[in-house]
Amino acid sequence: MTATQERSTETKEIGRDRRRKEDQRLITGRTRWTDNIQLTGMLHLAMVRSPFAHAKIVSIDTSAAQQSTNVVAVLTGADLAETQGACINAWAITTDQVTPAHPPMPADRVTFAGETVAVVVARTAAEARDAAELVDVEYDELPAALDLKEAAEASADNGGILAHPDLGTNKSAFWKFDSAEAGTGGNVDEAIEKARSEGVVIEREYRQQRLIPAFMEPRSVVVDPTGEQITMWSATQIPHILRFALAATTGVPESKIRVIAPDVGGGFGGKLQQTPEEMIAFAVARRLGRPVKYTETRSESLMTAHHGRDQWQRLTLAATKDGTVTGLKVDLLADLGAYVAIVGGGVPVLGAFMFNSIYKFPAYQFNCQTVLTNKTWTDAYRGAGRPEATYAIERLMNELAAEVGMDPLELREKNWIKHEEFPFTTVAGLEYDSGNYEAATARAKELFGYDELRAEQKRRRDSGDTVQLGIGISTFTEMCGLAPSRVLGSLNYGAGGWEHAEVRMLPTGKVEVVTGASAHGQGHETAFSQIVADRLGVPFEDVEILHGDTQVSHKGLDTYGSRSLVVGGEALVLAVDKVIEKAKPIAAHLLEASVDDLEFSGGRFSVRGTDQGMAVTEIATAAFAAHNLPDGVEASIDSEATYDPVNFNFPHGTHLCAMEVDTETGALKMRKYVCVDDIGNIINPLIVSGQVHGGLVQGIAQALWEEAVYDDSGTLVSGSFVDYLLPTAADTISFEIDHTTSPSTTNSLGTKGVGEAGTIASTPAVVNAVVDAVRHLGVTDIRMPCTPERVWKAINTGGKGGSTEGAAMPHFDQSEPGQDSTEGAGQ
Repeated sequence: MTATQERSTETKEIGRDRRRKEDQRLITGRTRWTDNIQLTGMLHLAMVRSPFAHAKIVSIDTSAAQQSTNVVAVLTGADLAETQGACINAWAITTDQVTPAHPPMPADRVTFAGETVAVVVARTAAEARDAAELVDVEYDELPAALDLKEAAEASADNGGILAHPDLGTNKSAFWKFDSAEAGTGGNVDEAIEKARSEGVVIEREYRQQRLIPAFMEPRSVVVDPTGEQITMWSATQIPHILRFALAATTGVPESKIRVIAPDVGGGFGGKLQQTPEEMIAFAVARRLGRPVKYTETRSESLMTAHHGRDQWQRLTLAATKDGTVTGLKVDLLADLGAYVAIVGGGVPVLGAFMFNSIYKFPAYQFNCQTVLTNKTWTDAYRGAGRPEATYAIERLMNELAAEVGMDPLELREKNWIKHEEFPFTTVAGLEYDSGNYEAATARAKELFGYDELRAEQKRRRDSGDTVQLGIGISTFTEMCGLAPSRVLGSLNYGAGGWEHAEVRMLPTGKVEVVTGASAHGQGHETAFSQIVADRLGVPFEDVEILHGDTQVSHKGLDTYGSRSLVVGGEALVLAVDKVIEKAKPIAAHLLEASVDDLEFSGGRFSVRGTDQGMAVTEIATAAFAAHNLPDGVEASIDSEATYDPVNFNFPHGTHLCAMEVDTETGALKMRKYVCVDDIGNIINPLIVSGQVHGGLVQGIAQALWEEAVYDDSGTLVSGSFVDYLLPTAADTISFEIDHTTSPSTTNSLGTKGVGEAGTIASTPAVVNAVVDAVRHLGVTDIRMPCTPERVWKAINTGGKGGSTEGAAMPHFDQSEPGQDSTEGAGQ
């Protein structure tokens, strides 16, 4: 028996550390980034961008640029108005959401600094960029809506500054969830009033600063209109969705559009977009009948690729005097930027179901107002709504612990869902299928040396050491694996949550797998090969994964929200199982046995009680030849399947961080970081470790370094890596990671998502540690990023580190357009 014909259980792939198949071509320079693509006769694009956050376009003089060397065309929004299509919003979170039209290149008015007003087409990229400098645009600058709180209060009636004056308001949508009205819990206002007289009420306001995804590979797009189809290569996370958006808004039949996502150098949600640049390139290529390419500069990427986060959060927590939580109320202001992005309005809604986290709140209310401003539009960034929610509740639980005089871990244990209580329906209406917060926390405490570090912290405080030690905690869960189509439909989401897979059994004994999930660095080709190898009983090396091309993978919903494994992987399992079922009657026929007498194991069909058998790969060859098939059986065992989850997916974990704070200078040093995540069954521990490490660094970066900053005129002043601080390996420490295992009960592999877990959990762990180090000095909050300056100011000016600077949070008024209540929308 050959290796191809049979697999031993000793060579089980699932759970094995496999180096990624993708890495060979990546590290040897044989990868194919979009910017590497060269086509005969290809032209290059450069964008002319507005320096103003808000202005009327008075005139555009392109004559000098037109006469520049090797310039083929200079086109404006007016030139492309009929063919450029539109950027879509796929998630209107209320029925009357205020959604401004979003032309890829406007003709009359710009609404954020960096918006494209003209495109130069030349024979080389350098010549296009040089000519772009010669385009003379006359603007009439308008007042810009920049401050989120002020923008929320502005209207046409009160003379406030409007991001889109024609709309009469900056308020886009008001979305509400109330546990009393949804039937999932009690009345939160009553719980808070009772706690004011009999218990404890904690009220805090937190700022989620604006962040920039800052992926390694800048966005790039190539469009070739010269064949039977228009082919677009793009550094995108969503080739299938992009193809749909192109067809839906330009009128080009979907069958005439092919979108390819070649090797994509990271995304983190930042490439989960139908971008103006893609639409402009598509329109220019069609107009000129020539291939075109656009690759952004890093400063363009930071300025105009969508941003993330940017929220003000006001929370009120009610509890008894012994620390038992009784109610939680969340009021949220979310900055959408200049436009409502493809899923931008829905990002805060995802967080709505996570503010209660792992805790048994009897009453809960969530109110969210999304707001338009004259800044770069925001959308999903690693975690998408869940990091914002996790940060707020984990900060708040620490405040409650301090108020009632409890160890913050003990307070959490007092209030969290116990492992024997799963499955558990939360106050937000979600059913958590499995988990064990006790086990993850116990393991994290052991690795961290929790009691010893607490003792050291006490010694430093007692001695008045200028360098104080803080211990930060984040016990979290998240909803991922987007997700059941019916639930998404109830939330007015514009697409489903299913995924598609196909398994092709080649006559040579090899296996081709087609998946609708589109990788951008996660290791799909490796993990999916391991699943197929185990399930089908073929060697890992004999499995080839195809993805990211709408011509090859005709159905799919792409990659975001930690859905690839728990949704795409399940589709793959279903397809493999169909292959086995289709092979059975052929095997029975060739072995002259009954189908009921066949067993399948290790890639081999055998007749029960005999040594007769055939490998599934041999049956594939026999089906291809079709010389001896049963009557009525088709000459193929290839199969495909579509999987729609029955529930979201709920990984969890405990993260512990020790930070040293110099009370004289505000300088910070990370002493130790331990995380124990429960992501169910693990396919490839090596890939998981990489995902966790990368996620940790992104979450820690929000806590300590990253922030997109605008000046008073709406110019992004952190528009390069000189000013937008990304950490390097030199800025971080070696993390200690481990796992406990509570298999998911809602998918056959027992897996849970991991791609966003590190980012979601780490930010509050770090900030809790920083605040814990100086709480005895009167500090209760420090606004992120916790720079030495902010830490020093918090220590020396009474405590809050600028966490609530600016105007007070406005009260939510549901009477204006775009503010209909949607209680229970997620049910």
